[in-house]
Amino acid sequence: MEPTIAVIDFGSQYRQLIARRVRENHVHALLFPPNVKPEALRNTAVVGIILSGGPSSTYVPGAPTCDPAIFDLGLPILGICYGMQLGCGLLGAKVTPAECREYGRTALRILRDDPILAHVPRDTTVWMSHGDLVADLPPDFIPLAATPRCPYAVVRHSVRPFFGVQFHPEVTHTPHGGQILRNFVFDICGCSGTWRPDHIVDQSVEEIRRTVPRDARVICGLSGGVDSSVTAALVSRAIGDRLTCIFVDNGLLRANERERVEATFRGHFKVDLRVVDASERFLARLAGVFDPQEKRRRIGHEFIDVFREEARSIPNARFLAQGTLYPDVIESGVSEAGTAASIKLHHNVGGLPAELGFVLIEPLRDLFKDEVRVIGELLGLPEEMIWRHPFPGPGLAVRIIGEVTRARCDVLRRADDIIVQEISDAGWYRKVGQAFGVLLPVAAVGVMGDGRTYAGQHVVAVRIVETTDYMTADWVHIDHAVLERISSRIVNEVPGINRVVYDVSSKPPGTIEWE
Repeated sequence: MEPTIAVIDFGSQYRQLIARRVRENHVHALLFPPNVKPEALRNTAVVGIILSGGPSSTYVPGAPTCDPAIFDLGLPILGICYGMQLGCGLLGAKVTPAECREYGRTALRILRDDPILAHVPRDTTVWMSHGDLVADLPPDFIPLAATPRCPYAVVRHSVRPFFGVQFHPEVTHTPHGGQILRNFVFDICGCSGTWRPDHIVDQSVEEIRRTVPRDARVICGLSGGVDSSVTAALVSRAIGDRLTCIFVDNGLLRANERERVEATFRGHFKVDLRVVDASERFLARLAGVFDPQEKRRRIGHEFIDVFREEARSIPNARFLAQGTLYPDVIESGVSEAGTAASIKLHHNVGGLPAELGFVLIEPLRDLFKDEVRVIGELLGLPEEMIWRHPFPGPGLAVRIIGEVTRARCDVLRRADDIIVQEISDAGWYRKVGQAFGVLLPVAAVGVMGDGRTYAGQHVVAVRIVETTDYMTADWVHIDHAVLERISSRIVNEVPGINRVVYDVSSKPPGTIEWE
């Protein structure tokens, strides 16, 4: 079995990011619930444990905890934020509310050299997000670093291989956080960095073959994006022509999406592809709806109905394959700990198997976008498909603020296509994580020709972000000349838009999508 770092999940929004940071170093990592038993960790070839952060306070009744026996396994353990407080508390320290909460970037001073802090500058910056802290250390703990408000920002146990950091080394806002995780994974846990994404391909194919009987078919909801495309390719490799892909045209797609999917999967991959034009149905369900969560709910329900109807014509279709990723699961509030706050609904996470009557197959559920792209390359998918920017499951419905109509979809679709064309022509497409337009429910006054415009004129916000994991993102300082061309073309070529603005919000505190 592959040597594995176990990430025990206490509900942090960054919990999957911890696993991703470990896997960036070619070391296998898996998430486990707080109540995981020591024998389960031993049976999974675990060589080190990371206790994640979380939204709770360790001293509150009912707060998630772990089996204290994991500290007797002799495995190195790294506690992050809540995980540090929990580990220290179980080993005799006192955790209390902090007099002043720490959020954001904070100066860290290293007090003592230690392998966990090797190659980290003595004075550095870390990302804090905590309202509690370890206030009293027993004699068998050693303080290693402090911040102005947190005297025990990094600690270790003098006898047991337990280390704790009050900050978040997994986020990019902690510049040397990756080094701390590498110190733990390689120097302390003894990992060698031999795990590769092609292992995921082999494991996924084998798992699908074990799951799907020879007399059963799998249907896959194909959108044309990289997630569903890689899912389809994995399932196709596993079971061949027993896969049927269903593409639903919901009227909320990007420009030329339907034609592109048909050309790729029917023409290139020879997949059994069923195309369903359900645009009138979806748009009718969205009439008069303004709330984004209600939009997602209705789109999800209509998606279920369309799928159910189409699936009836497919003999022995008993399994549903979906391109669900780690970020989808995280932001839907699904957590090993059951304690994470829900940020938004995803119509492809949870609920579908029960409502559709299928067994669910999600081969990408444990992966991040960049890992999926690596797998896509290994499977031989076209480069333009692998590197296509993400598109939300509800499509343009959550990029149109307010009511969704066919006319508003057409306006945004044309504007969005111009954005993609211009950043592609300027060589920016592969440099950024995501670029798109958002149609705002704002009537802006303007001047076109010799007259003023107002009624029926709208504003488009251009959103371009850079990110590697889609858990955090920053707006792109793109060339002003590119923005100028985007604005000029949209205003001149798309009737109904007379103003273009640029979104300079990061994630957090914002999200990448507007709704």
